[in-house]
Amino acid sequence: MGSSPNSRRRFLHLLLGGLAAAAGLPRRALARGAFAGPHPEPRPGITAARVLKAEQVEDPKIRVIFDKVREIPQVVDGIRCNCGCADLEGFYSLLSCYEDKGMAQHCLVCQGQATLVHELHKKGWSLNGIRTAIDAKFGG
Repeated sequence: MGSSPNSRRRFLHLLLGGLAAAAGLPRRALARGAFAGPHPEPRPGITAARVLKAEQVEDPKIRVIFDKVREIPQVVDGIRCNCGCADLEGFYSLLSCYEDKGMAQHCLVCQGQATLVHELHKKGWSLNGIRTAIDAKFGG
């Protein structure tokens, strides 16, 4: 006998709730629409100075994403992070996820967003176009 869609949804919600708690994210980060809101404006003069250096990133496979973020900090700083970290103190934008302790090392949402931002920027997309694509893929 198979499980119902409701029991699968409940299981996933409980699993994600546990993962959010383990990552230190607020439980409301899982609520539908919790990440809705405007994208931040890139801060004037923002640089990649605080983004972790390659040798500080634990997983060699993730280093390339940090390299991409270091290339375009002014664009990444204009993107809202959709994993829930925006609710944490000291987080301003997706760029914040790559600074200090580099929580993006362990977050597939942050990694996916940064990869898409870099790809679209290299294709010549505007910041507003990139925001629209991020919202479509990651919610918002």
